[in-house]
Amino acid sequence: MNSIFHRISVRRFEDRPVEKTEAILRAAMQAPSAANQQPWEFYVVTDKKKILELSRTNPNARAAANAPAVIVPVYRKNCYLPDFAEIDLSIATENLWLETDAQGLRGVWIGIAPWEDRMRTVERVLDIPEHLRAFALFPYGYPAETRAQQNRFDESRIHYVE
Repeated sequence: MNSIFHRISVRRFEDRPVEKTEAILRAAMQAPSAANQQPWEFYVVTDKKKILELSRTNPNARAAANAPAVIVPVYRKNCYLPDFAEIDLSIATENLWLETDAQGLRGVWIGIAPWEDRMRTVERVLDIPEHLRAFALFPYGYPAETRAQQNRFDESRIHYVE
């Protein structure tokens, strides 16, 4: 659980390849999902040319340009409870991020869904089949920057109903 209190968004990476991708994806796929539908699939992009294309898909994606790898979580449109697919992918992506931290790597979650134009652009870049929807970009690698995580605990946001 230390990763919850350690994880930060990192947008600059060392220029070296990453290992441990399977461990990260295993953690992502351990996420709970509505009715256990597990609507996820993952594209792991290490091709520099494709990563550069992904970094140009929207203004927030620039951080992907210098990453050695980008994971693109996608979901199946025809899953059992499609209205919950993006929630399921959020949980899986959080697991992915926490395991990335646990493995000594860092990353940043770049949201794509629910913006149709951004989703379609990423789907075109990676030639993602029509039955899948792009959910996010997750550039990751060995961090070229470090800082402490900020404390976000705010007791005023807690409401007890007794």
